[in-house]
Amino acid sequence: MLFNEYKYFDYQFPEPQYLGAKYTLLPWINQFVPKGTKTAIDAFSGSQSVAYLFKQSGFKVISNDFLNFNNQIGKALIENNTIKLEKEDVRILFQPSKNKNNFNLIENVFTQVFFEKEEAQFLDNFRANISLLTNKLKQSLAFAIINRSITRKITMGHFGHTQALVYANDPERIKRNRSLVRPIKEIFEELVPKYNNSIFDNNQDNKSYNLNILELLPSIENIDLAYFDPPYCDSHADYQGFYHLLETYTEYWKEKEFINGIKRYEPQRFSGFDKKKDVISNFEKMFELSENIPNWLISYNNRSFPGIKEFENLISKYRNVKIETKTYQNGRGGKGSVAGSQEILFVCSPKKKYFVSFNSKNQLVDEKF
Repeated sequence: MLFNEYKYFDYQFPEPQYLGAKYTLLPWINQFVPKGTKTAIDAFSGSQSVAYLFKQSGFKVISNDFLNFNNQIGKALIENNTIKLEKEDVRILFQPSKNKNNFNLIENVFTQVFFEKEEAQFLDNFRANISLLTNKLKQSLAFAIINRSITRKITMGHFGHTQALVYANDPERIKRNRSLVRPIKEIFEELVPKYNNSIFDNNQDNKSYNLNILELLPSIENIDLAYFDPPYCDSHADYQGFYHLLETYTEYWKEKEFINGIKRYEPQRFSGFDKKKDVISNFEKMFELSENIPNWLISYNNRSFPGIKEFENLISKYRNVKIETKTYQNGRGGKGSVAGSQEILFVCSPKKKYFVSFNSKNQLVDEKF
């Protein structure tokens, strides 16, 4: 590479299929990353595509998401610098499990909801074998790839509907998406080299966390840039509803209740950013906890609550704000990214601070720094 800051951009992030993912907006977002940034946090990391951009940029990266299946992607691609899945690891994952009696959750709950029985049994067997991988980062990589394989298998790539098996038997849909009828095992094998090839060492101690951001912020310091991409309240904010299966599979809950037609787990985790009654007070808490982080980038949407002007006024209590917009030309899934809606980026910089001093003639002088 001609310029050192681009030397990691030969590595390619595995394309996600995730509502709200910023993968297609990365070049636009990157324009507003402040020069001189060395350490950045991606606070609501989701698919991890922005955290990966920061890693490519050579920053020390902290990624975080309160859903564990997203955290596993962060550990696999952000925290992990060198570990890959080898042929022997794949063999272990595919081998018949000796512990299958304790791993039948997917078969019992999701057969004839999202999967035929054979595929559900494969997923249970695979999940039982993940713990046999002796390296924790290999386990995270296995989670990241199998969860991506599952989203490839299901129409629309999320689990907020009950039409998966109907669509998988529709010849017209199969023509458009052959993965509907491909075995998950085959999809996994196809994805392994893509994920392996995306792993690189940017010579930083990057970390991925699985916390509510309000819990994490008090424990971190010396951050130059915070990127906030919260759920767009009132606009496809229910990530636990859309991706409940991936979280259930990763956590492998036995004590949860699985409700309604999609078998979503209950109770859900508390987000604080997806309900109107909570969101404003939690934004205020988040901004207060971020007071020592000089620069913020906040992704938002013009269909979200609170509205753009109200949210700008809220941010303005803490930072100078410049608003950038980008209009979706084609729908990307979900209410917030339909064609014609606008992606908003609040570019937030420190407010100028003022002090009063006296000149040599004892006259008041206003200065700023």
